[in-house]
Amino acid sequence: MNFKKTLVTMVATSMLLGAPGVVSAGDLSQDEQVRRLDIMLMVTSLRCRMGQDDFQPHYRAFSAAHLDTLNAAARRLEKSMVSRHGAKGAKRALDRISVGMANEYGQGHPWLNCAQLKQITDDLSRNPDANAVTLAAAELLGARPLAESRWAQR
Repeated sequence: MNFKKTLVTMVATSMLLGAPGVVSAGDLSQDEQVRRLDIMLMVTSLRCRMGQDDFQPHYRAFSAAHLDTLNAAARRLEKSMVSRHGAKGAKRALDRISVGMANEYGQGHPWLNCAQLKQITDDLSRNPDANAVTLAAAELLGARPLAESRWAQR
């Protein structure tokens, strides 16, 4: 599957149709979306590890393939939090994000099952383009899929 091509098509379609915001994750910065995507994939990979769709190896491959992207987003997010909340407040805000994501996805993703998450994570781990991570974050963090999503019909 070509995950990047699919996401680019969905984002372009959303823009052409006048969808209310391409980013289904609301008003989050791209850096926060990338951080949240990483946490979501980590938490759901832990949740799915005991079944036939264990994707922890795929998550580790994703993390390794996009380490620079993930780290850069985390650094920029922390820097923006420090400028808004000060050093101590930034640490608390970042902790709230991590704990909130762990709680949100601890019971699973709202509309993707372990097999789908495994495929997405595998696709992302094989795609060296940092933009694929940003596009995936915009698509996958919403409470429900975008109408144009390839996952909406599943």
